[in-house]
Amino acid sequence: MSAKSEIFRRIRAAGNIDAPQIPRDYRFGSDAPRSDVVDEMVAALIDYTAQVKRVKAPGIEDAIAQFLADTKSVVVPPGLPQEWMDAAGRDGREVRVDDPALTNDELDKTDAVVTASRVAVANSGTIILDGTADQGRRAITLVPDTHVIVLRSEDVKATLPEAVAVLAENPTRPTTWIAGPSATSDIELVRVDGVHGPRNLRIVLVED
Repeated sequence: MSAKSEIFRRIRAAGNIDAPQIPRDYRFGSDAPRSDVVDEMVAALIDYTAQVKRVKAPGIEDAIAQFLADTKSVVVPPGLPQEWMDAAGRDGREVRVDDPALTNDELDKTDAVVTASRVAVANSGTIILDGTADQGRRAITLVPDTHVIVLRSEDVKATLPEAVAVLAENPTRPTTWIAGPSATSDIELVRVDGVHGPRNLRIVLVED
């Protein structure tokens, strides 16, 4: 008898096994003041070497333009607010709207991308995109070297279960989870930036 046959024989002989119930009593939310949750998010982002500008709503466009000062071209999703597109195009920058979809070669020759975001997790410093019109398809956020994300403080959740509950409202949307600029230390423990995505992560945090 082969090893494979013996394994299957033992599986059949075992019969049905009742699977144990998995506890779902995850910590949901936080008793901390809202401002502390946002501060925790900012601290985590900075620890990841991301850059953060905290602004009120009228300051969004200026913050976008400032974060793009060292770039010459930027791709934006077709659903990005027009004012943000205009800000991205200041100082003569070329704005490329991803409609129709840019080729991989065109994206590779684009310096930056600007998107909105869906939700964020403060205790891990994670920002999540879900592919809606103001965030665009996944490729545009992975290829350019700089990613500017507009994150509203109201979308910052204290815990992961809270964020997952938001994503569950539209469970079929593709998600991209971002925890700082792309980096790896897999090879000889030497940090290399920009391996799996943007080398520079810049967050415009819009506070109430």
